[in-house]
Amino acid sequence: MEAQTLHRGRLIDHIQLVVADLPASRRFYGALFDVLGVPIGGEADDYFWIDELFVSTADSEAALGKLTGRHHLAFQAADRAMVDAFYKAGLAAGGKDNGVPGERPYHPGYYAAFLLDPDGNNIEAVYHGAHERSAPSVEISFDA
Repeated sequence: MEAQTLHRGRLIDHIQLVVADLPASRRFYGALFDVLGVPIGGEADDYFWIDELFVSTADSEAALGKLTGRHHLAFQAADRAMVDAFYKAGLAAGGKDNGVPGERPYHPGYYAAFLLDPDGNNIEAVYHGAHERSAPSVEISFDA
């Protein structure tokens, strides 16, 4: 096994979605993460992963033969234009509207868009307004 480095964000270590149609989910999430500037981390016949998000078929070893059900995932965007582009790319890749881009009442400056993925999960892109991050991510390294 070769050395591996992972970058993790704020609260969530990882999420796994078990989906009915992996190619449809790969198209949808590939389009969204192209807009967000996050590359596909890896893929195989029964899964793919992007940063902290793992998407697999029910037949994958980790899924235990069950679909996960409906979830809400929110991804950070760098600005309002990225939220808008996320929404357009998601619709073009098979997503369904669940809330057009716009300000939300959650806090001043909260600008978001919502899409339903091919399995009905509520997927959000959010820009929290002008802010400064203390670090881009937490880096975790493993030796072989």
